[in-house]
Amino acid sequence: MITLTGNTIYLRALEPEDLEFIYAIENNESVWEVSNTQTPYSRFLIRQYLENAHQDIYEAKQLRLAICLSDTFEAIGLIDLFDFDPKNNRAGVGIVISNESNRNSGIGSEALQLVINYAFNQLQLHQLYANIGSDNEISKQLFTKFGFQKIGTKKDWIKVDNIFKDEILFQLINN
Repeated sequence: MITLTGNTIYLRALEPEDLEFIYAIENNESVWEVSNTQTPYSRFLIRQYLENAHQDIYEAKQLRLAICLSDTFEAIGLIDLFDFDPKNNRAGVGIVISNESNRNSGIGSEALQLVINYAFNQLQLHQLYANIGSDNEISKQLFTKFGFQKIGTKKDWIKVDNIFKDEILFQLINN
């Protein structure tokens, strides 16, 4: 079981008890743009996902961790390593904080730092990347704060409300 501990938060593996929390995040249409979701998820599908959440990152090709507050143990977000490619030692990284009141408080920074350290030190990855909508200034600031560099723009990549938006690819190389 993975538990990564920071100052105000810790990251932990998903538990069956996270069903309603994940259901709420996955069905929150305001985050569908960043998660490439187009339809709601059922509790049944999320329950099946949680039953397989014990799979190793080498088997599942992803690792999703709950972001929890250290003082209350409350899950307030998720952070993922996805598209894990062990041959080329890379993975994508994504983060969502469920409640707006917990955003812009340093929690995302702390979670991202923990995942970067884990990816580079434990998994021995060579690089991480993030796909960020061109209008998502907060995410761009978060990732560039940790040294992610803009390496390209995917033009008209995301369609939202019948409008095409660019998506920027950011990359962090482990030196």
